[in-house]
Amino acid sequence: MPSFAVSGPTLTLRLPEPADAAALFGLASDPEVTRFFSWGPYEREDEARAYLERLPAQRERGEQLDLVVCHGGEVIGITGLSEISARDRRGMVGTWFGRAWWGTGVNRESKALVAHLAFRVLGWERLGAYTNVAHERSQAALAALAFRREGVLRRWHRHGDAVHDVVMWSLLREEYEGSPLAEVAVEARGEPPAPFVLT
Repeated sequence: MPSFAVSGPTLTLRLPEPADAAALFGLASDPEVTRFFSWGPYEREDEARAYLERLPAQRERGEQLDLVVCHGGEVIGITGLSEISARDRRGMVGTWFGRAWWGTGVNRESKALVAHLAFRVLGWERLGAYTNVAHERSQAALAALAFRREGVLRRWHRHGDAVHDVVMWSLLREEYEGSPLAEVAVEARGEPPAPFVLT
């Protein structure tokens, strides 16, 4: 597959590569990074490598489009699109960063890039997101980016033996176009994976 990437003022989203395993292991071996996830923290680099090895088949099936977030060539996190409904032209976004990048503004730019990808490149009409009810920082970040809080999904997310309630958020195409996210300069290069293009 030809390379595909989406770039903004300081960040680039690109398809993951096997060589990214060491960087992802370094970021996601921090238990605070994976605190609200159903996986992690990584204990071995092999876990990051196994994750990367699953991605090509998931892309081919149209199940998940994960992209590494790079700052100046350095891998700093992951953003991904999943739970896609071609009929309804919608999907979900999930994002995580290494702890050193929390509060630096990279989340805002990465959301601008992924929203541009979803709405202007892939032809989606709705972009959703989940946050744990206890993850106040993530909820505040989505609210500041024009996402709307829709309600709480009870006992929705299992992490080990614990089951969590999550908050459902959404951003519609017309809301994106009227938001500051749409004002960020974005360049998409290459052809996006075909199963995710809904136009």
